[in-house]
Amino acid sequence: MRVALVYPEVLDLARFKEQRKEFPPFGVLYLAATAEAAGHDVTVIKVSLDDHVRDFTAFEAIAFTIPSSATYGIIRDCRRDSSYGRDPLVLVGGVHPNFYPEQTLADIEPDAVGIGEGEDTLLELLARADTHHFDDVAGICFQRRGRPGRTAPRTLMRDIDSLPLPARHLLPVEDLVMTDRLSSTDLRMAHVMFSRGCPFPCRFCAASQTRIQYRSGASARRELADMVDRYGIEGFAIVDDNFIVNKNKVRDICAHITDLGLKWSALSRVDTVDEQLLADMAAAGCLEIKYGMESGSPNILKAMRKNITAEHIRRAVHWSRTAGINVKLFVIHGYPGEDLTTTAETMELLADLAPEIDRVSLFRFVPLPGTYVYDHPDEFGLRHTSSQPGWDGDWSQYHIHHNHRHWWGTDEEFAAVQTGYEQLSAMVDSLWPERHHPHQPSTSH
Repeated sequence: MRVALVYPEVLDLARFKEQRKEFPPFGVLYLAATAEAAGHDVTVIKVSLDDHVRDFTAFEAIAFTIPSSATYGIIRDCRRDSSYGRDPLVLVGGVHPNFYPEQTLADIEPDAVGIGEGEDTLLELLARADTHHFDDVAGICFQRRGRPGRTAPRTLMRDIDSLPLPARHLLPVEDLVMTDRLSSTDLRMAHVMFSRGCPFPCRFCAASQTRIQYRSGASARRELADMVDRYGIEGFAIVDDNFIVNKNKVRDICAHITDLGLKWSALSRVDTVDEQLLADMAAAGCLEIKYGMESGSPNILKAMRKNITAEHIRRAVHWSRTAGINVKLFVIHGYPGEDLTTTAETMELLADLAPEIDRVSLFRFVPLPGTYVYDHPDEFGLRHTSSQPGWDGDWSQYHIHHNHRHWWGTDEEFAAVQTGYEQLSAMVDSLWPERHHPHQPSTSH
């Protein structure tokens, strides 16, 4: 079967104005690899806001992915404005559909919406393309007798090592291999994903899978060795939401990749590392860890359900530098309850840590759909959510670059947040002049 997998282009948050590419669409690449392994002829198609009309007449199945609510409109317009052959199978999946499958079904009018892990779901749906009998397919939402209905949830696969490696060969090399992306180096590098899911309860984070799944060290090595041979990479960046959760799994990966001589970076919480693990990571080539500090205010960290303290942050930074690993911090400003006092606490902690920090990315809080904050607008005094009167249907407003909207609180509270952000931004610019200006990640670290 000829299958088109369609995804929206997402530009790197830290270099948005430079139109720098973000990491590849791993969800799509894993789906593509799985479908190819089953004998299907797969094409991966990229669309964007200004370039979304496509001719799908040659495809028997078209599967759209929506990786964020901000890209919902791109896929909706692509579905609406493109051309199709006779009765193709149309599918939709991704982060936004995971949280809002019925609304996605109504707006985009696919035959089925995937909920949860997608590889086995896709294969089962493709096998039923002729009949459209989907009742026995777990993890989907589809029209049953004229009404939307969900099937039983799909059980997470026990061993993600069983998946084929991402189908990178379906994308151009320039979308895969990059330079000036690995800490402060110009090494030829690529991105990888060694785990799925995040078990932590941060209230600003839209993580749809709370059980973490790790690949084995042998699987990680196989993928990296393949990219060394195929693309000549010198390093890699691990894009997992939280790579450092299970220390034994991390050590297994480190032990298998050390002799490849590659440099790499990863994302982590500050409370899941220790001195020995960081030493092991450094020996395996780790040159930078990106930590989700989020705030220096105890009250804001508690409100976020981040479950960390300033001491966790201080130790992680110091231990990393002692191990010879560079440190980048992510900071989120403007979470509900932020004021000039909490901003000052963040500035004080950053000033104390400055000698040991290499880079800082300052984000502005946005209530991302699917997060606890978004789903409890009255608790946080939110504005502009889909559950409130006057909702205009524009999901693109939840973009995460230069988003200065008044999301919560009174005019006076918002003015204090604005003033605090300007003070914090000026301080970060003065201490880390090479930093860039994103405004919130899709998930936390």
